[in-house]
Amino acid sequence: MYAAVDLGSNSFRLHIGKHDGEGIRVIKSMREPIRLAAGLDAQGTLSGAAMQAALACLASFREVLAGYELDAVRVVATSAMRVASNGAAFLPVAEQAIGHPIEIISGEEEGRLIYMGVANALAVPDEKRLVIDIGGGSTELILGQGSDILLVESFSIGTVRQSLAFFPGGHIDEAAFDAAIVSARSTFEDGAPPYSRANWQLAYGSSGTARTIGEVIARNSLGDGRISLAGLEALKDAFVARGHISHIDMPGLRPDRAATIIGGLAILIALVRELDIDAVQPVEAGLRMGVMWDLYLRSMQRDRREQSVAALARRFQVDEARAARVAQQAAALYVQLKPGADDHVRALRWSAMLHEIGMVLSHTGYHKHSAYMIEHADLPGFTTREQKLMATLALAHKGNLRKVADALRDPDVAKAVLALRMAVLLMHARMDGGNELKLRMKQRIELEVTREWLASHPTLSYWIGKEQEWWQQAGVEFALRKSA
Repeated sequence: MYAAVDLGSNSFRLHIGKHDGEGIRVIKSMREPIRLAAGLDAQGTLSGAAMQAALACLASFREVLAGYELDAVRVVATSAMRVASNGAAFLPVAEQAIGHPIEIISGEEEGRLIYMGVANALAVPDEKRLVIDIGGGSTELILGQGSDILLVESFSIGTVRQSLAFFPGGHIDEAAFDAAIVSARSTFEDGAPPYSRANWQLAYGSSGTARTIGEVIARNSLGDGRISLAGLEALKDAFVARGHISHIDMPGLRPDRAATIIGGLAILIALVRELDIDAVQPVEAGLRMGVMWDLYLRSMQRDRREQSVAALARRFQVDEARAARVAQQAAALYVQLKPGADDHVRALRWSAMLHEIGMVLSHTGYHKHSAYMIEHADLPGFTTREQKLMATLALAHKGNLRKVADALRDPDVAKAVLALRMAVLLMHARMDGGNELKLRMKQRIELEVTREWLASHPTLSYWIGKEQEWWQQAGVEFALRKSA
């Protein structure tokens, strides 16, 4: 049983589902209209009221999650948390409230998860499709065929900000709507060509925005009854005729959705016009379903992150044999160091596989290039936090340690850094650790090697001496013991 929690810019949502052999069946669902994006001021700071509402919701979600025997829980945050200037300070408090780590995912990763949910719900293997997801703070366009994603892009335009910007105070008129549509269309026009009608067979709307708009159009017999330009224009005219969101009382539209659905309608009209879409089909699947499918695949040892690391290494011509040797040695040394938890085991291996990726730019200071590329690469399946940790390990594997002094305050991260540095040192010396090397790290680092081993590799003493110097500069004593 899996749980997916989506901390969206408009609503916080929770799904609990169970894989029943063919698909994932949702057995519990919750939604709270937090409108986090509306709580951002001009400087991108979340208001105290918005944070308090979010924390109260997360605490209630925690109680619900505690009532189920779950195999895995994943909490993802999207656009509002991506842009919030005080998001880093708020994140630990939010994690404490829900009792699980919160992953702030990129727009591209959000799009991939959305597509995964849609593709598994549709289960049409060869269909070429466009998936549109209009959220509170961003809009994702995903082009795919069957289960394969061909292209994904996230645009920083969503229902909350579009509604606030063009319909202040809830007032609706023709000029405001036209301005909102033109603004949205200008956002998409540069990136639109790859998503043009020639590249897909059907277009789907995966967000609550598209589903709500589709239901309102159908239940009120507007236009041709579909999410087509005729249907969307008819809904726009109906909203304009009412003049204010407080006067909108239409079957299929809850009163609490009216304030943001007008912005979403403007975005959807812009996309239909810009991409020449005949009709958008709403689909009951998206981010949360994608998150649960991702958890299921990880449990089946089909982790997309493994594929991402391998693909990036191949793309930038990493010497796979050298990288695998470092990864294997680093893992063995990390076990010797006895970390408090296994949280960093995979990050250490992935960092080892990519630690030389920066050589494609320059051999001088390549570790700095490696760190930058790992942190900023588009790596499907990874969160910003995971890539930041991997980048830190890559940066720390060579040279002085002052540059990662803050990270070394975490004992398990410090042990991962030590394991990676020693593994790289042994690889460069063309040596295997074997039983000749024993490594410990508590209050200080203790390295034990045989005299014979040191004597047979003249440069090893030099490099160990440098390691002692670099760790001591970072405030960590490094003791070397030579055994018989």
